[in-house]
Order: sequence, then structure tokens, then C-alpha cells
Amino acid sequence: MHILSFVIAMAAFVLGIWLFGLAFSVDAWQGAIFFSGILAVSAAIAIPAHVLRD
Repeated sequence: MHILSFVIAMAAFVLGIWLFGLAFSVDAWQGAIFFSGILAVSAAIAIPAHVLRD
């Protein structure tokens, strides 16, 4: 279970960093894409915190 949560969290973190970069290269929806990146990185931090709590 810990390995699966790590893989999911790492994928969400990488996706969030990619969304940060994408927000600066598109012509529209920069704010929404950047905010999506913030949510993805936040979820990537929250997933292991909740799994390892037990």
C-alpha cells in the first residue's frame, strides 16, 4: 500500500510541476492551469501524509 501511494503521489507531483511550466507557455487559461498545478502538488503532499498516519 505504501508503494502504491508513493507512485500515485509522485505522479501527481510531477504532473503539478509540469502544469506550473505549462501555465507560462499557453495563451489562455494561465490562472486555471497554474491553480491546477497547485492542487496537484498539494494532493501529492497530502496523500503520503494520510497514508503514513496509521
